[in-house]
Amino acid sequence: MWNDCGMSRNKEGLKKAKDKIKALEEEFWKNLRMVGTNDELNQTLEKSLRVADFLEMSQLMVEDALHRNESCGSHFREEYQTEEGEAQRDDDNFAYVAAWEYQGKNKPEVLHKEALKFENAKLTQRNYK
Repeated sequence: MWNDCGMSRNKEGLKKAKDKIKALEEEFWKNLRMVGTNDELNQTLEKSLRVADFLEMSQLMVEDALHRNESCGSHFREEYQTEEGEAQRDDDNFAYVAAWEYQGKNKPEVLHKEALKFENAKLTQRNYK
């Protein structure tokens, strides 16, 4: 995640991250071994489920980053920058809040969008110069 879906990212790295995470998830479930019983609090089970959640969340983060064809906020897509190297936004296509709905194992998530309406602030291109 740090190398391929961090603050600076690109399509190639995001696709690589997606494949790596999928491979990690498959290995995790294939090699998972549980200790303890169901008669008491099983911290091994709890930790395992957290790892599973992190793997799912990582996949969703990469999917969302691949979907967003712009640089926005602190997330810089290397393919989307101005000639001066500044983040290039695409407010016409990405001025919304995204919520992804889980559809089940091996099914694509569904993207739900809520448009952002700016009444007191104006959308502008960020510039650090």
